[in-house]
Amino acid sequence: MTGRTLDQSVLESWIGRREEATDLIDPRTARLMQATLDRTPSLEPGDALPPLWHWLYFPTVVAQKDLGRDGHPKLGGFLPPVDLPRRMWAGGRFGFERALRLGESAQRISEIKSVRLKEGRSGPLCFVTVRHEIFAGGSFCFWEEHDIVYREDPKPGSVAAVPPDAPRESDWQRRVEPSPILLFRYSALTFNGHRIHYDRQYAMEIEGYPGLVFHGPLTATLLFDLLLEQNPGCWVSSYQFRAVSPLFDTAAFTLMGKRADSGIELWAVNPAGRLAMTAQAEML
Repeated sequence: MTGRTLDQSVLESWIGRREEATDLIDPRTARLMQATLDRTPSLEPGDALPPLWHWLYFPTVVAQKDLGRDGHPKLGGFLPPVDLPRRMWAGGRFGFERALRLGESAQRISEIKSVRLKEGRSGPLCFVTVRHEIFAGGSFCFWEEHDIVYREDPKPGSVAAVPPDAPRESDWQRRVEPSPILLFRYSALTFNGHRIHYDRQYAMEIEGYPGLVFHGPLTATLLFDLLLEQNPGCWVSSYQFRAVSPLFDTAAFTLMGKRADSGIELWAVNPAGRLAMTAQAEML
């Protein structure tokens, strides 16, 4: 592992780095996710794994000594050694060919696609995009591009940017109660050690958040779930989401969606009525 850096040329040398992982898409993990979402644990071998639940599988397995300050694996292995202490999911894109099925053995091939340094309102930012391709049973299932953003710790007295107002008109809505137990259980299911989701003192005193941070991937999963609930039996061919502002365990928030000329539009609304996440989907 090299030292941490903001040298663009060094960070770009990680582009093209690959890793592979295999996992059994076991029903037990999926049933635990059903229970976490207050649903009857009913999934059985052969059933389709609900979309985006693949994040429960292919965990990054590292020793405690190889974790960084934030509970994530230290940088400089597969991910580049970005010299910025905070990281978040910025967004993602998917193209689906077929569902994973419970009981299958699956393979994930991951590659660093891009590394970009930018100067943001609060200081330097680094965006890293990772592409994943998922295979099972000898066939391609779907691809995913995952955007990660790295940033500085907040400066004393700094105020977070105010996100834009969320659209108020929708075809569907769902209220979400972001309890600490929900966040902890999802962290456990995904083997995600990121302390902002379960360590309140760390989240507030070190990273400057007003509470525990609701997982961006879980918000994206629940938006997709809202779409499927309102359109049973549909096949979603593509999906993308973008994080606009973080959600916290301090108050309930709302998921919304509607049909549009371009497909399906979805968004998450924070308690102040402002955007937390946007998403778009295309159905066949």
